[in-house]
Order: sequence, then C-alpha cells, then structure tokens
Amino acid sequence: MLKKITDTALQIVEGAGGIVGFRAGTEEPLYVLEELLGDVEIRRYGPRIAAQTAVAGDEEQARSDGFRRLAGYIFGGNRRQTKIAMTAPVAQKSEKIAMTAPVAQSRGAGGESVIRFFMPSKWSLELLPEPDDDRVELVEVPSETYAVLRFSGDRGPDAVAAKTTELLDSLRDSSFAPSGEPVAWFYDPPWTLPFRRRNEVAVPVG
Repeated sequence: MLKKITDTALQIVEGAGGIVGFRAGTEEPLYVLEELLGDVEIRRYGPRIAAQTAVAGDEEQARSDGFRRLAGYIFGGNRRQTKIAMTAPVAQKSEKIAMTAPVAQSRGAGGESVIRFFMPSKWSLELLPEPDDDRVELVEVPSETYAVLRFSGDRGPDAVAAKTTELLDSLRDSSFAPSGEPVAWFYDPPWTLPFRRRNEVAVPVG
C-alpha cells in the first residue's frame, strides 16, 4: 500500500512539475554568504538533520533509486506514518514532513552513492519518526562552510565531474582550501527542462 501511495504521489508531482519542477515554496537550508570568488559562493551552513541512504550502481541510477527510497520515508514509511506535504495534492494525516531542497549526492567510503534529503528546520532528530526501511538513516549534519558553484542544464556524471574540476580550480589561488570530499546538490526532479534546473557542486572548505 505504501509503495502504491508513493508511486501515485510521485506521478502527480511529475505531472504537476513537468515543466518547472517542485522548487516553488520548497524550504532550503539557510546559509550565510560569506564571500564571492567569481562564480563561486562561499556559504556557511548551520547544523541540519538529513535522511540518507547508500545506493550502489552508476550515479544517475543511484540518484533515482535513492530518491524513491527516501521519498518512501517522507511519504509515510516510518513508525508514525507521518506523511509529506508537497505542491500537488497528496493524502495527508497527522503531522507532515515537508519536502526540502536540495537532494545531495556524494560518495561513501565503499564507493557507493550517498543520497540525502535535508529535513525541514522545525524538526529535531528526537522528534522525527524512525524509518521503516533500515536502509534509511537519520543523521545530524554539522555546521560547515562550503564553496559552491551553481550550474543548469545537464547533470549527468560527466557534467558534474567537469563542474567539480572547475570549482576546485577556482579555489587554488584563494585563501580557501578543500577540507573534505565534493558533493553534488540537485534542486529539481529529472523531468525538469534543462534550462530550468538548478544544480550545484560544493566542497567543504577551511
């Protein structure tokens, strides 16, 4: 039943957001813009909570599988059956976990993709319902400063790799040094028209 609800809800969103995606009215993690290095933004983020899952396979398939797995959690695949509130009508009851942006993708220690949904700011780790799927975990993301490069259009592995190289090259002669692994952030679903997409590559800096 949960899978049917999740698939139906995703189909509704696909239909409603086929042109522009689901970003309108979607909460994003707050940050302070500390500096600009050409097209690169230095952003300081506060602590956040995320639901994450590790997925094997190529990057694009892993992103799709991870998205659906995490969507299952916020659509009610949790111990309290708390459901999401989205821009298209979805059956709701009790409390709501709202969709936030971006969806984050990085590499785990074993080479698998780690996909994250950031939770709305009103939730704490103690108050969020426990996932039914043991492949989904809730984690605290500490306060960090990131160098971020925004781009639109293609967000396949080659495009992400090229933009990551561009980002790292931009930091070479600056006072900011990478202090961790790069991550990709995606603000729109894959059916969004390429020129409307907001994509970012980011790397923690010290």
